[in-house]
Amino acid sequence: MKPVCKSNGFVEQFTLGEGDLRFAVKDTLDVAGYRTRAGCPALAAVPVAERHAGVVATLLEARCLLVGKTTLHELAFGVTGINPRCGTPVNPRYPSLIPGGSSSGSAAVVASGEVDFALGTDTGGSVRMPAACCGIIGMKPGFGVLSRHGVMPEESSLDCVGVFTRDAAVLRDVMTRLAIPVGEPLDALPPMACVLAAEPEIDACVLEFLAQAGCSPQETTLALLEEAHRAGLTLISHENWRASGPLLATSLVSADVALRIRAGADITPAALRQAEQTRIAFTAGVDALLDKTPLLAMATLPELPPTLQEAKEPLSVVNLTRLVRPFNLSGHPALTLPVGEVDGRPVALQLIARKGHDGLLVQAAEWLLSRRRH
Repeated sequence: MKPVCKSNGFVEQFTLGEGDLRFAVKDTLDVAGYRTRAGCPALAAVPVAERHAGVVATLLEARCLLVGKTTLHELAFGVTGINPRCGTPVNPRYPSLIPGGSSSGSAAVVASGEVDFALGTDTGGSVRMPAACCGIIGMKPGFGVLSRHGVMPEESSLDCVGVFTRDAAVLRDVMTRLAIPVGEPLDALPPMACVLAAEPEIDACVLEFLAQAGCSPQETTLALLEEAHRAGLTLISHENWRASGPLLATSLVSADVALRIRAGADITPAALRQAEQTRIAFTAGVDALLDKTPLLAMATLPELPPTLQEAKEPLSVVNLTRLVRPFNLSGHPALTLPVGEVDGRPVALQLIARKGHDGLLVQAAEWLLSRRRH
């Protein structure tokens, strides 16, 4: 009998390891002795994993306590976190809103306080988006910084293991245990540039938060942002077709997810070449901007998170990833943190740093959140 997601986001619970930090992992990461089902009935009977995913093993060796696996948007291919086949976790702080995808369960169990942190994966915003929807911190390290050994899909040019926490102090602790260096707390925030690319009321909320923290970021533009979003969609579609296409023969993949996976078969070589050219050009533009100012700020989501009812048509919400997906394409580290609300829905700030400067994002989150007005 396959596990079913509890309303809190867990799909299986157990106890592995010992230590002072409790964590959960998205069910796309292997845990020895358990099946990795990725929220999909087509994988209900896969063999149990023989060994832990690399990042899971590292945390267990660093004396963290693994308490369970969390559900997700089926096959990690969706932005709402809605999974009618295996259960949709309730967004603890905003129950009428989507939990965000694809790492919905990991965000939910952190937001609810059931664990200190959780692991998710981020291929097109799948850590930062649910973190923004649930009002918590979500960090996507730079591409390749954390091991993807034992993580689904096996091959990806976009996917990163990421971390959810409720506060920056725990994020610092987790990053340190994962051997990502984080410097001493900042006395002052380094120069920051800000891109205003969201709905006006969201951008205004972000700017108000930064102003209250004593920041006066320089407004700037980022060329090819929309093109990078589309290129990321092209690449994830192609790569998910290669990884999950064979599962469609089982007829056990939900219709909406199957439709999007099948669309990857139609990606042409010319489209892939164009996407890779956009990757090179956009990455160079981000690098050049971050050479001038060490931090780039923008809203995490361009629109307010929708309600579960509003999100019934999954394709209608793909635009929600247009400010996060580009940094999967470029491979830069990025972090989201909550900054306020508009009309009772959460607003989040995204910070991006130079490659190899993942620790600066943790320091910046500490500095900014310590100045947040409650």
